[in-house]
Amino acid sequence: MIKVGETLVSEDFLEREFVCNLTACKGACCVEGDAGAPLLEEELAVLDEEYEKFAGHLRPEGRAAIEKQGRYRRDRDGEFVAPLVSGKECAYTTFDDDGKAMCGIEQAWKEGAMTFRKPVSCHLYPVRVVKYPSIEAVNYHKWPICPAACSLGQELGVSVFEFTREVLRRRFGDEWIAEMEIVAKEWTP
Repeated sequence: MIKVGETLVSEDFLEREFVCNLTACKGACCVEGDAGAPLLEEELAVLDEEYEKFAGHLRPEGRAAIEKQGRYRRDRDGEFVAPLVSGKECAYTTFDDDGKAMCGIEQAWKEGAMTFRKPVSCHLYPVRVVKYPSIEAVNYHKWPICPAACSLGQELGVSVFEFTREVLRRRFGDEWIAEMEIVAKEWTP
């Protein structure tokens, strides 16, 4: 692990390569798993306040799940997460004609209806941030649904850090990114 600011960053973050390949995976990360997307506390108010701005982009099943479970819920660890439709896909997920999962919140953002793009954890994927009492761990989450993304990352020579740089800036700020860029430049596995 590498200390950057008030975080510990996994070496995989610099050594692994990754570029989402939605054509291949069809957005499986929005559908697979046993819990909804992790949510930051500050995102809860946004989901409450801006729901009507993106609700029209959601599927009826998603809106029904949100009506029943709420715009967010606590998982078995007590963390806030997005609700799920029938224990599967995120309630905020929509599907295009090819069956590719997309985010209804992000669709509203693309249309200029809101300034909030989507939950940071979704935007950061394949990076997961785990909070501990005195520090946060920034880890690459290797998941069997992403082999095409790993292959595309290798083909293009893009590290997990490079792929997630801008959303990491959103999450941790310019100073953290500047420090991380120095670490990345000097890194030799």
